[in-house]
Amino acid sequence: MTKTIVRGACPHDCPDTCALLVTVEDGVATEVKGDPDHPTTAGVLCTKVSRYLERTYHPDRLLYPMRRVGKKGEGKFERITWEQALDEIANRLQPIAARDPQAILPYSYCGTMGLVQGEAMAMRFFHTLGASLLDRTVCANAGATGYKYTIGGSIGTDTEQFQDAKLVLIWGGNPIASNLHLWTRLQEAKRRGAKLIAIDPYRSLTAEKCHQHIAPMPGTDAALALGMMHVLVKENLLDHDYIDKYTFGFAQLKDRVAEWTPERTAQTCGITVDEVLDLAREYGRTARAGEPVAIRMNYGLQRVHGGGMAVRTIACLPALVGAWRHAAGGVQLSTSGTFPADKVALQRPDLLRGKLPRTINMNTIGADLQKEASPAFGPKIDAVIVYNSNPLAIAPDSAQVQRGFEREDLFTVVLEHFQTDTADYADILLPATTQLEHVDAHLAYGHLYMMANNAAIAPLGEAKPNTEIFRLIAKRMGFTDPAFDETDDELAAKAFDKKHERAVHFDWPLLKRTGWQKLNMPAAPFAEGGFPTPSGKCEFYSAAMQADGLDPLPTYIPNYESVASNPELAEKYPLAMISPPARNFLNSTFVNVQSLRATEGEPHLDIHPVDAASRGIADGEMVRIFNDRGAFVARARVTARARAGLVVGLSIWWKKLASDGKNANEVTSQRLTDMGRAPTFYDTLVQVAKVSESAAP
Repeated sequence: MTKTIVRGACPHDCPDTCALLVTVEDGVATEVKGDPDHPTTAGVLCTKVSRYLERTYHPDRLLYPMRRVGKKGEGKFERITWEQALDEIANRLQPIAARDPQAILPYSYCGTMGLVQGEAMAMRFFHTLGASLLDRTVCANAGATGYKYTIGGSIGTDTEQFQDAKLVLIWGGNPIASNLHLWTRLQEAKRRGAKLIAIDPYRSLTAEKCHQHIAPMPGTDAALALGMMHVLVKENLLDHDYIDKYTFGFAQLKDRVAEWTPERTAQTCGITVDEVLDLAREYGRTARAGEPVAIRMNYGLQRVHGGGMAVRTIACLPALVGAWRHAAGGVQLSTSGTFPADKVALQRPDLLRGKLPRTINMNTIGADLQKEASPAFGPKIDAVIVYNSNPLAIAPDSAQVQRGFEREDLFTVVLEHFQTDTADYADILLPATTQLEHVDAHLAYGHLYMMANNAAIAPLGEAKPNTEIFRLIAKRMGFTDPAFDETDDELAAKAFDKKHERAVHFDWPLLKRTGWQKLNMPAAPFAEGGFPTPSGKCEFYSAAMQADGLDPLPTYIPNYESVASNPELAEKYPLAMISPPARNFLNSTFVNVQSLRATEGEPHLDIHPVDAASRGIADGEMVRIFNDRGAFVARARVTARARAGLVVGLSIWWKKLASDGKNANEVTSQRLTDMGRAPTFYDTLVQVAKVSESAAP
């Protein structure tokens, strides 16, 4: 028996990007564990990835090319050869491309975060073709845009420093479920005397374990930050030296926050005046005492109308109190902007050769698939190639998405590991490899290590890496550019720009051997300013925002759907709804792993006892959640974890695995955020009723 240990990296959409050690015996992977020497992973994997072998060797893995034989959505397929699949794809795409290649659309996101298996060879193919571009904004773009206006890029506090903070605000996140290795460091900070405060409409697993939980209504986070600023200014809990040297626009900000009294803030957020005052004082006084104060923002707070502005407003707080002076101070939304990923070299936009295709926003895919050709829209979408995504489950306003994919005249190709909700609508279904079966290079958005993934085992069945699938389609389409001849290792060797000071030491063969390598980055990146903004300072006032037609100062933008902004809608649908990730799922990934789904049980809706009582709903009863867009059913959990006026549907279930064939995205909207063209999943009003008493919406 031969036994080897292969270095890998977790590919999933999570800040932790864990370093993996895969044990292989006679060509079979027998164990996946965390690398104990990697400073972030520290030998620990989350519940999901610790079951990775169940996913790779799942009996339902797609192992061969398939052709649809039933109606779209029925999920009936027959096995075909790769040659047959490639011929059919080319024969269908070529006449569409001859008419207008923009009628062909890629649809992908972060089924893998890999720089190689994600968009490298895929985008070379679509650029050469001249296909429509996809605005990949379904997750973090609102917050990233707001943060960039303020800080200059997705750069923030190093995760490895958080244990030294004395106060940490966990704002809009649940790291126990979605950022486990940060939570480990926060627990260490707690042991050292730090105070942890969770700011979240929902009393999550993380909030339950913090010293304090503040529960503002969804979409009011900017108001809370403005109220904090009001108190910091009024009580002079400021670092004037840092403000004078390293910020821009304080005088204008001071005028703006004057109107955000604790009383107004509390009323807007649905919390108490004392909560506003105490939070601001705790933050300001801890910093005034010379102690590190840190904020860990996550993406939940930016999935509303004013989500980008909310992140931008919160990102101003550390500069007001000089928190950036400390390595353990400041704020972290994402560390991804620290990495000099060379996406130009990987994706080759030069292959467009002067073409300027239209851009389709992935959040409006439901509506866009149903549009006819027009001068404003361009050609009707005639073909979609889906990879690294499951839009039937994850895209908003799911009923519209389904109607779009049901079109018999829409040619759909899906690259997948399993027969997902989206795969059921494919005309051609292609088997892709998992992370254990291919090579990739990774950055992270929760730490500062470049990561390598080696193939641990040979591809199962006839599965192929995404890169190889797009090489084969390109060849069958007659593309002869040498860009399609590069191997995965050659692509990975271009993953990071060695000319950049943070990655001068990048060497792919070495990284493959070591598994991980930290960027060259100071512990406290903005201790003495140096923000990558136009002014070089933290920008309280942003001329770039003004030029883009946005308010140049922090402000509060109400939700599209709330009692305050739309009282008529709220009369009909009085409950706000959010749908954060379930602990054992990662978006729609892992939902079909039986051991993980068994732990989740079934779709649930958490509802406050007051809201349940007024509707005659008892704990454990089936309820219907609905609005004008659609409806889904779940089992009620009557609990004070959901604040009054809010219901929480932990997500995202595959629709086919839910009792009614639907999930939370039946009721979410395709409307976009204030900036970044991102989704508003948590900007949703609904009504809830017992199933037996539900009226049609």
